[in-house]
Amino acid sequence: MRRVRGTGATALPRAVLLLLLVLLAAQGLGWIRPGWYPMVLGGSLAVIDALGVFYLLRVARLGLHSLSCRVAAVARGLGVLNALLFLAWAFGGPSWVWWVAASAHAAGMALLGFSTVLGPLTRLSGPHRQAFVAEMVAVGAAAVMIIWCVGLDPALWSGSPDKAWIILAGMPLAGLMLAMAIAAMLLRGVITHWRDPISVLLGGMALAIVTDTAWVTGLPAVADHAAGPGGGIMLVTTHVLLTLSPLMTSSGIGSVTDRARRTGPPRWVAFLPLGALVSGVALLLGVIVSTAGFLRWSGLIVATGVMIAAVAVRQWLELSSTQARASRDFETGLASRAALREALAALVRARENCAVLAIAIPPGAAVPDALRSSVRADDLVARLSENTFGVLVSDAAVVSEATTVAQRILAAFPDGAIGVAVARTDEPAKTILRNAEIALTHAKRAGTATFVVYEASMNDRRAADAALAEALEGALQRDEFTVLYQPIVELATRRVVAVEALLRWHSPLHGDVSPGRFIPVAERSGDIVAIGQWVLEQACRQAVAWRAAGIDLTVTVNVSPRQLQEPSLARDVLGALDRTGLPAINLVVEVTESAMVNEAVEIAALRTIRAAGVRIAIDDFGTGYSSLQYLTRLPVDILKIDRSFVAQLDGTAEGSAIAEAIVRLAQILRLTTVAEGIEEEMQARELINLGSQRGQGFLFSRPVPADRIPELAADVTYTGFQQLSA
Repeated sequence: MRRVRGTGATALPRAVLLLLLVLLAAQGLGWIRPGWYPMVLGGSLAVIDALGVFYLLRVARLGLHSLSCRVAAVARGLGVLNALLFLAWAFGGPSWVWWVAASAHAAGMALLGFSTVLGPLTRLSGPHRQAFVAEMVAVGAAAVMIIWCVGLDPALWSGSPDKAWIILAGMPLAGLMLAMAIAAMLLRGVITHWRDPISVLLGGMALAIVTDTAWVTGLPAVADHAAGPGGGIMLVTTHVLLTLSPLMTSSGIGSVTDRARRTGPPRWVAFLPLGALVSGVALLLGVIVSTAGFLRWSGLIVATGVMIAAVAVRQWLELSSTQARASRDFETGLASRAALREALAALVRARENCAVLAIAIPPGAAVPDALRSSVRADDLVARLSENTFGVLVSDAAVVSEATTVAQRILAAFPDGAIGVAVARTDEPAKTILRNAEIALTHAKRAGTATFVVYEASMNDRRAADAALAEALEGALQRDEFTVLYQPIVELATRRVVAVEALLRWHSPLHGDVSPGRFIPVAERSGDIVAIGQWVLEQACRQAVAWRAAGIDLTVTVNVSPRQLQEPSLARDVLGALDRTGLPAINLVVEVTESAMVNEAVEIAALRTIRAAGVRIAIDDFGTGYSSLQYLTRLPVDILKIDRSFVAQLDGTAEGSAIAEAIVRLAQILRLTTVAEGIEEEMQARELINLGSQRGQGFLFSRPVPADRIPELAADVTYTGFQQLSA
């Protein structure tokens, strides 16, 4: 099927468009061959509504608003039934067929309106849904008042046929649902361009309200009025618009939901319920005056008019004030984040060159005045968060102007850091703002008094982390992890007394991934909990196997910060000991001092573990900000001297100062010390002189598979370590 271009890089089926145009043009036969027209009208509506059902179901299968589209397909199916019954009547069927057709039409229109309202109702919840329903009902009720006054009321008093109640009862319901659907879409702010599918749909609904109201008004003429070419052309045009909407969506035209989420409803939408209330009351007062006269009800009319005017003014001021507060940061008087994003979205829609600066400024500075004085009068200054501010720059030479503004701001705030993001074609406002904040993160890492311009490569790390997270999912079940063991020796005798279990990952996709890369990713995803438990089980079982072979070693297992936060930590550790049969004295649980978040829970878990006989080691001791404070509260048995302090050992008092302080502290507290990262003989000797009991590092052995540990444990000479670890 050949396709024609639509809005943007999309296309519509040319044959379907041609068919719709032919059906629309065929309505002209009503003036040429009036006797043929009822059959032409019924056939046209049947084909158009059938196409509507087909494309609505197609959109539903694509996963776009599936429930709403299926309900709408049922509504259009009722339209097909209406058209077929109308054809049956046109070919000489009994009069009751016409009334059944009219009933099907009214029910279909009501259901179509409900299907449109259904989407927002299912996505909202709680007070937001209640407020949305209240606003929608207010606007829809005003529309029904107008429909009733203009069309239904005259029909009720015009001596209609006996069976007219079918239409007179159904049309207000259909009109209400259609009006509420239009109000719902306006309140959601999805109407952004007349060529969007949702705009075409609502245009068809609005025309349906007008057509049905005109139809009901002409009820005395009944069949002649219904089958006339004037009303028929309006009816066919309505159904063509209702079919074009799903046709456009199924062809890939429009991204109404994304656009609405990005820009939000326009400001005037908030005043719709107020306008509906004023319009409805004004219409009611007008009817009273026209039917009963002014003098009889003058007091009520004047008082009601004054009251509604006062309420309207008060609500108008309140809405204006609320919108003003939403666009301003109360504390600084600067624009809010929402206001900056809205202004940025407007520039993006207008395809104007612009850039966003995200600025981190330490607390205490007089930010608003200093920022305003550093930017141009046309630049928008906003507060993004507690100590982060934003500047929206628009200029023909936006890159050079943005960097100039950044330099001026840094001159005013020497301790600040700035991220700059330049808008690119078709890039949404939220992405530009996020890019500026990503660049700000890089600027903070680079140091203060600097700015960084966003580049696409800055997202590479995020993409790599996402790929690792995806590969990590299920890696445990696929047996992609292994555990290596690094010996821990008595420094004086070089005898292996313990091993540290170290996790390694070989991914079929990424190859050998270092723990420094995948463990933080597993921490963020939560996979580290299951992985950590698996390592614990493997280490305990291996230690039991060594004991069975006559090798009595202690195994040290790292517990991640995420595992520490698990309420089941103590139960998991003690459960692993029970399942494997490893004595508690042969297990050391190793934690980092910086991992403590909820100290009350975590320290209680560690005390429970230690009370069972498991020993607790503090890894990387001395690198945290509160090491001594933790030692007074933690149930600690072992201090591990960080490799960075071991690397400083050079035979001088300055180089050994920190390591010596840790060893002395451990001696006072009766704790065992283990020095990490020993790579040179000189470091080992100096640690012995300082009084450290144990150590580990490449000098003795790299991490090795479990089957090599018996060899290392059996060799008590230094030479043997070198040979086995080579």
